[in-house]
Order: sequence, then structure tokens, then C-alpha cells
Amino acid sequence: MAAVDDTGVIESNYDKICETFDDMSLKEELLRGVYSYGFEKPSAIQQRAIVPAITGRDLIAQAQSGTGKTATFAISVLQRIEATGKGIQALIMAPTRELAQQIQKVFIALSQYMNIGVHGCVGGTLLRDDQRALGSPELRVVVGTPGRVLDMINRGYFDPSDIKMFVLDEADEMLSRGFKDQIYEVFKHMPESVQVFLLSATLPADVLEVTQKFMRDPIKILVKKEELTLEGINQYFIDVGEDKNKFETLLDLYKAISVTQAVIFCNTRKRVEQITEDLGRNQFTVSSIHGDMEQTERENIMRAFRSGSSRILITTDLLARGIDVQQVSLVINYDLPMNRENYIHRIGRSGRFGRKGTAINFITEKDAHDLRDIETFYQTHIEEMPMDIADRL
Repeated sequence: MAAVDDTGVIESNYDKICETFDDMSLKEELLRGVYSYGFEKPSAIQQRAIVPAITGRDLIAQAQSGTGKTATFAISVLQRIEATGKGIQALIMAPTRELAQQIQKVFIALSQYMNIGVHGCVGGTLLRDDQRALGSPELRVVVGTPGRVLDMINRGYFDPSDIKMFVLDEADEMLSRGFKDQIYEVFKHMPESVQVFLLSATLPADVLEVTQKFMRDPIKILVKKEELTLEGINQYFIDVGEDKNKFETLLDLYKAISVTQAVIFCNTRKRVEQITEDLGRNQFTVSSIHGDMEQTERENIMRAFRSGSSRILITTDLLARGIDVQQVSLVINYDLPMNRENYIHRIGRSGRFGRKGTAINFITEKDAHDLRDIETFYQTHIEEMPMDIADRL
């Protein structure tokens, strides 16, 4: 049972630290991949979690995006993969296609010298492509979403009998999206000896239930909220008065600042489309992404934004969980998130791995209480945006 205090925070039961990747006894070809990817020094969670994970221990890590958690389990899994062994040896599940595909990219990059196959098993793609990929003799790692993974198992395309490692990323989000039955069903197909990694920003009762049912004496590691993503991020609010004043405020803000790239978060798809249209009319290069788009369209938009051909990306909370847009220094919460947990996911976009970032929150009269709630929850301070904001970016 994972010990959790009244605020839903796990108590760490492991505190050994390994300060360099060289000291982790990683395979030479994996270490090359780690350095080629651009990592120099392990983040806090990597220093604590990788070594016990590669010895085969079950692991619960309470950590948000921006902490290096994806690379933590990717390095751990790749260290334990036997390239010459048989079958699919690791399954990683994530709540959204975008996150699954991003995890897949991290695995591919880190394993570039290892000669193993990594497949993304997500909805919105052709079944026959999955069938072909899952039958490949080189395939060792599958990254997918719960519905598609279970479908492939039930159709007999995906044989999980050789799986040694099972990773649940963003476990709280998967369970809140109603994937509990699928996750439990996938567990039933796993060998009993499977090593389980569970990563979750929050630990509500249904996540703890998973840890009790399926994990054996797990190592528990907490990467605290306040040392996570809010460090190095300047947080401001602008009092817009009424909701209808937000767009004019956005235009005024852009007149005052010059920013290479920004992500703007809204709470509804309709609003995403409206702002995209309005900014386009004002000669901004804008792209937008929301859950109702086709998979390929979403991918193309993300690619264009990453390459810099679009300067502003407008999105709903679809993007708030773990999508890595490295060059973004500014996040604008056009609408405050509907739940406070998503605040850290949204602005975690802007200050990854010690990069500085700025978050600006548009606040109406109705939002004042929610803003204070966010400040209390994260033990942080969000000040009114100063007149000299341009000098602070």
C-alpha cells in the first residue's frame, strides 16, 4: 500500500541518489543514446528511480510533466530489454494518442544504437498497420492507448505473454478518462512476474487501488510539486474584468511583447476555433489543435509548430499532459483550467528542465477565487502582470 498523506502526496520510501548517467551501469549503446538525445545530467526523478527500476523493482513515481519522467521509464525499460530475446518485452500505456506518440519518439531516440523495434499502438490509425508491426520479429516495445492495446490483444495480433515490464503513464488521467476496465483487462493478460511502473501526478483512490492490486512492494518516489514545474516560471495574471475583454487584452499583450512561440490554452473547442480565426484576421501565424480533429491533422499541426512555421498554438487541455514543445517560453491561460491539477500541466510546458518560462493568466471577476485556490494548492504566488513585462520575458 502506497502511503499517502492528507493532501494526496505519496511518501517516498527510497532516497538513494545516482548523480550521473555514467554511474548507472547502463549498456554502452543505451548510454550513447542518452547522450545523443541531449541529456547531460539526470533530473531529480532520474537520479532516484532508474537504478532501482533496472534491478527489477516495481516503482510508483508521483511526478508531473517537465520532470524527465518519460526518459526515466524509457531508460529503465531499455536497459532491461534483451535485443536478442524473443517477443514484445515492454508495454507502455498513456491516456492520449499524442502522449503515446511522444513517448514512442523518446524510446526510438534513446534506443537508436540498440537495434530494437518500438511500435505506437493508438486509435485513429489503420488496423492492418498495427497487425503488421505487431508481427515484426524485432519488435520489443509497444507504446499505446488502453482501448487500442486491448483491441489488439483480443484480436490475437498482440501477444503479451513475454512482457517483462508494464508502464502506466499519467495513471490518474487514464483512470479519470474511464479506462479502468481496459487497464484491468490488460493486466489479466500479463505474466504474473511482470514489473510494473506507475507514474501519476496525483494519487486518488482509484490509482491507489491499482497499486495495491497489481504491484509488489513498490519503491515509492515523490518529486514534490513545488520543486517541479513552477520553479523558474514567472507567473502573472491580467484582470480583464469581463470575459468579452479577453481578445482585446490578447492583442494588447502581443503589441507589448515579442515572443518566439507561445501556447494559448482555452477550455472549449469552440473558443479555440474562434481565437484562431480572430488572430488569423489580425495577421498572426496561428495553428490550433483539439480533440475532434483527425489524427493526421493533429500530427501535421504539431510538426509545423515544432518546426517554428507557426508562432502561436491554441489548444484545449488535450495538449496539457506531457506534450513536449521545447522552444515555448510563454504560456497564456486564456481561460483558467477547469481543474487546478491541469494548471501545472499547462504551464509545465514552459520551463522544462530548468528552462525559464512565463505564464500569463487572464482573469475575470468570476475567476478570482479559482486563482487564489491555485496559489494555495501549489504554494506559489501569481502576481499582477507588471507594465514592464516585455523586459521580463
